[in-house]
Amino acid sequence: MNFTLHKSVINKQSTIKITGSKSESNRLLLLKALYPEIALENVSNSDDSCLMTKALDSKEQVVDIHHAGTAMRFLTSYFSVQEGRETILTGSHRMKERPIKILVAALRELGADISYVENEGYPPIKIKGKKITKNKVSLKANVSSQYISSLLLIASKLENGLELTLEGVITSIPYIKMTLSLLDELGVESSFKNNVITVKPSTKNLTTKTLVVESDWSSASYFFSIVALSDVGTEITLSSYKENSLQGDSVLVEIYKHFGVETSSYNNTITIKKVKQNNTPKTFNLVNAPDIAQTIAVTCFALGISCDLTGLHTLKIKETDRLVALKTEIEKLGGEVRITNESLHLSANKTIKSGVSIETYHDHRMAMAFAPLALKTELVIKESMVVSKSYPTFWEDLTQLGFKITQ
Repeated sequence: MNFTLHKSVINKQSTIKITGSKSESNRLLLLKALYPEIALENVSNSDDSCLMTKALDSKEQVVDIHHAGTAMRFLTSYFSVQEGRETILTGSHRMKERPIKILVAALRELGADISYVENEGYPPIKIKGKKITKNKVSLKANVSSQYISSLLLIASKLENGLELTLEGVITSIPYIKMTLSLLDELGVESSFKNNVITVKPSTKNLTTKTLVVESDWSSASYFFSIVALSDVGTEITLSSYKENSLQGDSVLVEIYKHFGVETSSYNNTITIKKVKQNNTPKTFNLVNAPDIAQTIAVTCFALGISCDLTGLHTLKIKETDRLVALKTEIEKLGGEVRITNESLHLSANKTIKSGVSIETYHDHRMAMAFAPLALKTELVIKESMVVSKSYPTFWEDLTQLGFKITQ
């Protein structure tokens, strides 16, 4: 289904409730499977979290997680410690192109029994669950944090815990700290000193406790972009957010100050307000928050300003090659983009073509990152319902703001 976004002017004040963080939800869903004493509230209603729940509940031998990359990585470790169970973990055509070798090699080093069903280094994989007693393994420090978190989430259920050494400069530290903080909430002992993460085995049952998932900061990014592209005085209130968030994308608050957007917090809500125009060129290192790169690039393009975004090496292996996709779509709109394997450089451009159709490449963030452009021009978002992967009510929420959207 394609949506036409007509040139729109949004309400001066709006309030939106955003579903729970996909990152927190998927970690806590796996921990709940390991520790049934946990109860969860405000779990993400995203496709990825629904697929994660379905996979964890499944008794079938073949578990298909479609496009859900986080689920693929987390479940690879989870099924490795399900003693006596044999599982074939598979996914979509794109998922079969996304590498899993680094994680599989680490699990094999610990003693896991995993083999490739089709192509070496890629899903689908066959996992024979067993007791794992080895407890030391190393990973390159610049790999996806999801590989690291996958190992940490099962670590307390390993007979001797886990000592994970990260070699080199660590990327995506906030997501690693999020995982360790959630373990800490459950009473699991861990430490993160220099480049060594240690998780102690959990020998006792947990006391029953309810954990509330914070709303998703990645989803909030599109509203920061919308406010940045709006008139001074426009404000949007979003819930439910913590002041000291575990989510790496909460860096949005600092980044969007550079676009004249101010954030205030009150009683688990944040209000974002356009307080001034700031159209100077932007330079950001997004190594700790690569998922907001598309949003920032489109914000800069819409404002007619240049930007240099670095730290983006993990975008090559997402739902699509996001760097190539950004370059292709922005250039269709009249922009000029140069990319490397880990960076994006956008030249300032004062005109935006109207009526352009944006390809989404099965990538939810492409659809949502380009949507704010409707404040500047008319455009078409192709395969628009791809947003259900992380934010099923996105288009309804934009309509509530005042966006004019037709099929």
